Amino acid sequence: MTPDLSVSIGRIQFDRPAMLASGILGISLDVFKRIFHCGAGAVVTKSLSKEPWEGYPNPTIVGTDGGYLNAVGLSNPGAPYFANMIKLNNEVPIIVSLVGSIEEEFEFMVKQFENCKVAAYELNLSCPHVEKVGLEVGDDPKLVTKIVSRVKSQTKVPVIGKVGLGTTNYLDTVKAAIEGGADAITAINTLRAMGIDIETQRPILSHKIGGLSGHSIKPVAVRCVYEITSKYDIPVIGCGGVSTWEDALEFIFAGASAIQVGSAIGEGWIDVFGEINEGISNYMKKKGFSKISEMVGLAKHY
Repeated sequence: MTPDLSVSIGRIQFDRPAMLASGILGISLDVFKRIFHCGAGAVVTKSLSKEPWEGYPNPTIVGTDGGYLNAVGLSNPGAPYFANMIKLNNEVPIIVSLVGSIEEEFEFMVKQFENCKVAAYELNLSCPHVEKVGLEVGDDPKLVTKIVSRVKSQTKVPVIGKVGLGTTNYLDTVKAAIEGGADAITAINTLRAMGIDIETQRPILSHKIGGLSGHSIKPVAVRCVYEITSKYDIPVIGCGGVSTWEDALEFIFAGASAIQVGSAIGEGWIDVFGEINEGISNYMKKKGFSKISEMVGLAKHY
């Protein structure tokens, strides 16, 4: 019997467990279709703002031993532009990532997608390198509750809060998102980090401090998923360092209902989705699991 790879994240259902993480491969609908046909269950857009953002000057990204260090600056053409671009999409499950600093900005952006087929909204409460948005929002639990609540009041589409590790206990941010009505949580975003060129004695990134992603942050991300799902009854999407089916299973056993893939795509490896699907399916056959849901949180039984 072929194992069922479909996943449920609250009211959201996808045919496959791995999705494209936000911030990877821009906002091209053609690229999203290619990723979907390569095995992704859904795609998450780059974080979109109320108005276009240029982002930071180069250099904005550099490779590290375990992934990437980046400070792109959330460059994007703005929510209205992207909403117009995906109006005719009826094929790819798209999760729209939104970033802002106040409730009114998020309300404006959600309204742009009223006539679009959107699977969910993922609120970026955790970008580590842009002032007045991201982590600065996530570090203010009261503001998180207000933003999530405002978005929920404007749409029937499920709302996901993406959390990271800032100056506030991230579990307090999760609690605030839940109190605002969040349907799910994505954990985690990149970690604040930097690199220095020893030849020039200067920070490598133009913004100096950026976000660390890739395999090196996976143990941190797995720990966060485990802690969130142990404390709160809310679906969690695991994100951070997933590049193999074994990585994906770690997150699932820690309590994740689905996972996101980011840095592995940066290496031109879009076949990773198909390989994750095949690896998980073979594992399920070997171990006698028929559904993904049967494996979620098994590590918490010990």
